[in-house]
Amino acid sequence: MSEEHFDIYDPSGAHIGTAPRSEVHREGYWHKSFHCWLVRDTPQGRRVLFQKRTSSKDTFPSCYDITAAGHLTAGETVRDAARELEEELGLRTEFEQLTHLFEVTEEMSGEISGVPFIDREISNVYGCLSSWELTEYKLQASEVAGLYEADLKQMLDMFLGGPSNITATGILYHEEDGHYTKVTEPIRPGQFVARPYSYYVSAFQKLQQL
Repeated sequence: MSEEHFDIYDPSGAHIGTAPRSEVHREGYWHKSFHCWLVRDTPQGRRVLFQKRTSSKDTFPSCYDITAAGHLTAGETVRDAARELEEELGLRTEFEQLTHLFEVTEEMSGEISGVPFIDREISNVYGCLSSWELTEYKLQASEVAGLYEADLKQMLDMFLGGPSNITATGILYHEEDGHYTKVTEPIRPGQFVARPYSYYVSAFQKLQQL
């Protein structure tokens, strides 16, 4: 399989060319990504959905993350990248149904198989109200190990420094037999992809207003 190529940008946001994914992360080139958070309204209140990344991901394996997200490949627009909802979760939705929350620049670093990486992204963050139960989603096994939801207000309070953990419910996918297991477990901020907590706070505050 050929490696994905991304459009790359200088620190001012000017397009400077394209590069393969591995080079982008090795050299720390700025590139663009799409984030979409799903929320669901219940009689008990609004809940926010988030995924658990697979253990095979090249960055932040097995961490909790945005409901659906992905890089923009070379030539793609953020409208094209909305396909991530269908690819990762099986949810087909029109781009016009998404609400733009904010744009954010992120710089993260770590190691991939002992090799350092620098991830510099310009991300457009969206929100969407969905009525689906967790078991209605079809998870992309190569990307998503599980899908969870928790009370949105509790999530916000936790990332603002309130309770050290809260309870989430979820489904875990078992690739060997294609079945899902329902789980209820405590979650804490340190289990999420290592973004500044201000990112999560901003997203959850905006999602309250959808």
